Amino acid sequence: MKRSRFSEEQIIGILKEHQSGLGAKELCRKHGISDATFYKWRSKYGGMEVSDARRLKTLESENAKLKKMLAEQMMDVVTLKEMLGKNF
Repeated sequence: MKRSRFSEEQIIGILKEHQSGLGAKELCRKHGISDATFYKWRSKYGGMEVSDARRLKTLESENAKLKKMLAEQMMDVVTLKEMLGKNF
C-alpha cells in the first residue's frame, strides 16, 4: 500500500483549516492535493482529533492481526477435517 506524504496529524490540521473557513479548492491548491483526496480525508478523519486518529490506526492494525489469525485457524480446521475423513 502506498504511504501518504501526510501524517494523520497533518491531515487533521488541514481539515481543521477547512472548518475554520478556508475553501476546499484553496486548501487543495495550498497543500498540493487533489479534490478527491481532500474529500476522502474528510470522510475518514472529519471531526476527529489526533488522539482519535491514533486510536483508529491501532484498532485497524489489531483487526488485521485478528483476521489473519482467524484465517489460519480456519485453514487448520479444514486440514483436520480432511485428515479425519480419510480411511486408513
